[in-house]
Amino acid sequence: MTRPFTGRHMGIAMVAFFGVIISVNLIMATLATRSFGGLIIANGYVASREYNGWLAAAREQEGLGWTATITRTDAGVGLVAKEDGSALDGAEVVATASHPLGRLPARTLRFRNVGQGRYQSIEPLPSGRWRLHATLRKGSDSFRMVADIAA
Repeated sequence: MTRPFTGRHMGIAMVAFFGVIISVNLIMATLATRSFGGLIIANGYVASREYNGWLAAAREQEGLGWTATITRTDAGVGLVAKEDGSALDGAEVVATASHPLGRLPARTLRFRNVGQGRYQSIEPLPSGRWRLHATLRKGSDSFRMVADIAA
């Protein structure tokens, strides 16, 4: 003998259906707000007009043959720079560390050369997730990079 489908059954089905939908939406919204770095362009029109200039600057930077890697160290931030595979010494290195979504204020890091293309930040960097915008300058040449570090 089967039971008839009643209004109570329909109510339970509706609550279960929308409960799953709302739960998934809340989980996805939480994950999105915790992982998105908050990159916002103040004026999209101006940025689109400057885009070709940015591409030209990137091609010029690639022509230098410089590479750099940023790592977290016990003393702060370490950077290793190379020019065509060999150590790049004598460059001036400055970086701005920004915290995702502005939870902590941005801070400027200065670096000192410790030899063999290695540079160490003078200022310490608090633990957590940071996005570093670094600039290396040697003579009239400059190299820009962005790296995410966490610890």
